[in-house]
Amino acid sequence: MNNYLDLSPEVAAALQGGKPVVALESTIISHGMPYPQNVETALRVEQTVREGGAVPATIAVIGGRLKAGLTHDEIEYLGKKGPAVTKASRRDLPVLVARKQDGATTVATTMIIAALAGIRVFATGGVGGVHRGAETTMDISADLEELARTPVMVICAGAKSILDLGLTLEYLETKGVPVIGYGTEELPAFYTRNSGFKVDYRIDTPAELAAAFRAKQEMGLGGGMLVTNPIPEEYSMDPDRINKAIDEAVADAKRLGIHGKETTPYLLARVKDLTGGDSLASNIQLVLNNARLAAQVACILAEV
Repeated sequence: MNNYLDLSPEVAAALQGGKPVVALESTIISHGMPYPQNVETALRVEQTVREGGAVPATIAVIGGRLKAGLTHDEIEYLGKKGPAVTKASRRDLPVLVARKQDGATTVATTMIIAALAGIRVFATGGVGGVHRGAETTMDISADLEELARTPVMVICAGAKSILDLGLTLEYLETKGVPVIGYGTEELPAFYTRNSGFKVDYRIDTPAELAAAFRAKQEMGLGGGMLVTNPIPEEYSMDPDRINKAIDEAVADAKRLGIHGKETTPYLLARVKDLTGGDSLASNIQLVLNNARLAAQVACILAEV
């Protein structure tokens, strides 16, 4: 598999030396935010990981190569191309590689490439899940299947609140994926700290997160672990306001016939417009918050 994988010199040296490394996705660059905020945010997230004592490995597919660790120019390239870059999930990798094309990695493909590289911790914004109305559309994110099969800890601000959070938790429970609340017993809902749904376990320290993940891997249970880290209180949005915007965005998507992998980028952009940009500001802060926690956990895992 290394025939298809490129590690940046910084990431390769860190992994060889047993140093902490944190994986970061690239969909947030090409599909999650407008230019130039996408590039600025990606670089801020990388800097946050470095300040936490770990090496950032932003992951993407460029020219058909699986990349773990991007240069500034590569991040700029993805940011400027924006939605013209394929939003790449597991099913897309073989064709993108064969055609030597570009792909911005979702949670699922970031996990795949991180695992191939030997990176155990991944910080993102929010994970995909079961979409509203999935009982008829069967629209369920491949992120959930990847969490069930790929041994990477994913640190996020919960499932995106554009989803059906209750069904998302049920799906993860069926797949045997532990859903951990960092400092909380309630599932965060991305833009807000609370959702009304309980997580499986509350854990209050990075050391215990690392110990639980290590135990899962050493027992051969397979799959990943989902750590939900609430958005900081000062950046949390008013639940009524954000839920009203989400409901309106979901209705618009249904009216326009938007479905599949186009759904999440459309909904996030529409919610941003409906909130006057406030949701984007919250999105940036929660990603930075997750990067800080991921760096702490990666440092502890690297000590053993």
